[in-house]
Parts: sequence; structure tokens; C-alpha cells
Amino acid sequence: MFTITTIFVIAGAYLIGSIPFGFLLARFWKGIDIRKYGSGNIGATNVWRTLGKGPGLLVLALDMLKGVTAVLLAKQLENTDITVLAAALAVMAGHSWPLWLGFKGGKIIATGAGAVLAIAPLPLLLAFLVWLTTVAWSRYVSLGSILGAVSLPLWMIIFHYNKATLIFSVLVAAFAVWKHSSNIKRLLNGTEFKIGRKKS
Repeated sequence: MFTITTIFVIAGAYLIGSIPFGFLLARFWKGIDIRKYGSGNIGATNVWRTLGKGPGLLVLALDMLKGVTAVLLAKQLENTDITVLAAALAVMAGHSWPLWLGFKGGKIIATGAGAVLAIAPLPLLLAFLVWLTTVAWSRYVSLGSILGAVSLPLWMIIFHYNKATLIFSVLVAAFAVWKHSSNIKRLLNGTEFKIGRKKS
């Protein structure tokens, strides 16, 4: 059952997720609007592609921290499955539809990874290994993100996480695939950005 605390936690998680670290860092680092460069996304991959490895890794860490913070806040205030999992979904929603940027944000992978890390660290580690292997083999970050997210429910099943957490992982996977729909189209027609390939 949703309580006042649960509602407070969800709202707080959404606002945490809405902090657009990629946008802010690009603005302060180079005085640019990151949405006008590369893929137009505010996430770590586009920041890396546009500004370089250092800024990209910093945004990755900060976006993951949003997910971790929201879940730990939920656990501290009301440690129930519904509150913790709702907070995790809310922080991802905030990242994807940030209040401060007209509800146009990132693709949840880093923030979602941070949230899952605080809920189910071993499945997250294995999903990361799927991501790493896929990127090393294909050089496509987006393909690694999709396959890593899709593998998450499998790891939840293997390690016997409860039904609520399994459903949460399915939602995360579906959300990630949906947010990468444009990447999937580019993968299919051969125009997706590939690590190490110069843009024409």
C-alpha cells in the first residue's frame, strides 16, 4: 500500500533523477548545449562522444549516483519492496523526462544501473559483463546497453529474487529497449555510432 512516505520518496526520487548532469557539465565545461551535438542525448555516451572520456566518465558516475541515492533514500525512509522499487522507477523516469529540460532527457542506462546496483548488485554486475562483452565485440555501446538490460530479468530468476523485483527488472528491460528504439533502427540500417569509427 502507498503511504505518505512512499509518495514523498517517489517525488524525491523523480526530482533527483531530473538533475541533468550531462547538460549541466557540457554547459559549464564548454558552454554548449549537449542536446545540439551528436545524438542529442544528455547521457554519458553522448557527452563522451562530444567532450571526451573524462567528462563522459564523470557524467556516467553522477548519473549512476542518482539511482543509488534514490534507492538508498527509499530504504532509509521506508524499506518496503513497493517503496524501494517505485523509487527506482521514479528516478529513472526523472532522468528520462526531467522537469528542468522540458521532459526530454536520457535513456536510463546509467541511472537505472545505479538503482539496480543498490537493489540487486550481483545481477547488475552480470548485466554489466554482458554490456562489456557486447561492446568489446561489436563496438556498439547501444547494443551493449540493450542486451545488458534484457539480460537483467534472467539473472533475477537465476538468483531467486522475489516476484516484485523480477517484475521491476522486466520493466527496466522493456523501458531500456523502448528508449533505444531509434538506436535499434540505426543498428539495423548500419548508421549507428560505433566506437573507433570516424564520423563522416
